[in-house]
Amino acid sequence: MIRRLNKRSEDTNVSTRSETLSVAEQVQPREETRPRKFVFESVANLLPQDHFRAALCRERKRSERSRKHLLLMLIDFKSIPDGSATTATLERIARVLPVVIRETDIAGWFESSKVLGVIFTELGSMNADEAVKTIDSKVVKACARVCKGEQSKHLQISFYAFPDSWASEGDEESRHLTSPLYSDLFETEKRKKGDLLLKRMLDLGGSVLALLAFSPIFLILAAIIKFSSRGPVFFRQQRVGQYGKKFVFLKFRSMRTSTNDAIHKEYVKSFINGTAAKNGCTEDNKGIFKITNDPRVTAIGRFIRRTSLDELPQFWNVLVGEMSLVGPRPPIPYEIEAYDIWHRRRLLEVKPGITGLWQVHGRSKTTFDEMVRLDLQYSRTWTPFLDLKILLDTPRAVLTGDGAC
Repeated sequence: MIRRLNKRSEDTNVSTRSETLSVAEQVQPREETRPRKFVFESVANLLPQDHFRAALCRERKRSERSRKHLLLMLIDFKSIPDGSATTATLERIARVLPVVIRETDIAGWFESSKVLGVIFTELGSMNADEAVKTIDSKVVKACARVCKGEQSKHLQISFYAFPDSWASEGDEESRHLTSPLYSDLFETEKRKKGDLLLKRMLDLGGSVLALLAFSPIFLILAAIIKFSSRGPVFFRQQRVGQYGKKFVFLKFRSMRTSTNDAIHKEYVKSFINGTAAKNGCTEDNKGIFKITNDPRVTAIGRFIRRTSLDELPQFWNVLVGEMSLVGPRPPIPYEIEAYDIWHRRRLLEVKPGITGLWQVHGRSKTTFDEMVRLDLQYSRTWTPFLDLKILLDTPRAVLTGDGAC
């Protein structure tokens, strides 16, 4: 998770604020004698916007794997009043920045001629607060030396730490949606806007058709579930969707009411950590990663689980936009507590779905890491054609019961 760190220097006029970058008015330099483009093209070691954001994406993924923190620092010129910032001032700040950072840090333009950025990696044993305090002191003083009084009052310096705990306070969804650390995700969404619209149309059409086509089965299963055991027909559970947004997940109830979820919590933890043993319930005796002979499951529940009929109510989740027909399975909140850092990306890049590569490639026969890699492979290679291919492969996986038990 992202943590925004806030500090204000007391011995200079430069203020440090941790705020979401807004689309503010562009700074208009006063009586420029050279094009604004000169500001960032003439400064050595400063990456242009596209290269800097690509480097940020790469370092974020490296941090996921290495578990080493990184800091993103942004120096925002956009709040400087029009006419008070000259090309020379911006150039002086851009030139002094590489002098006060390490050679291993990455400096560039987060927004061309508006927002300077630096990626600090290899922080060692220093925690985020200590790193911000040290970096902030050097950068603030350097900026104060080259800025004029009124300009320095309007400079904004923001820090973003990665990774951070998802258990921290605040709205997980809003933190992801506003963080510059994930700018590549939203650029991808803009680039694929037409394809994503087509995906949503496929979701709407497919969910409506499925709800209509399976309505007789809905009625039959509802009656059987109601008369076979006490409790509601539908099982409602909180799940985590894209960007950490929580929603109510629907299934046909397959367990007895008032059951304890301790068995599932313990198994999920061991499964994610890679210590779960396979249970041998398959004909090839290779086993699956799934709780078998669960005493909480009813007789009809075992049947609808094996045939995936318990999943049918999720077409409603698709219809209202909480899920997609194709995508990663949405986790229960307590599952995320056991996630490694890189596992979390499966919840950021695409919307969760009813079926996906995992469902048509072995389901519970795969380890958790293998499942996450399939989810990330799907997000990298996604096209509307891939969705259609997975949807056509899903009935075969359901009918053969591959990976189910």
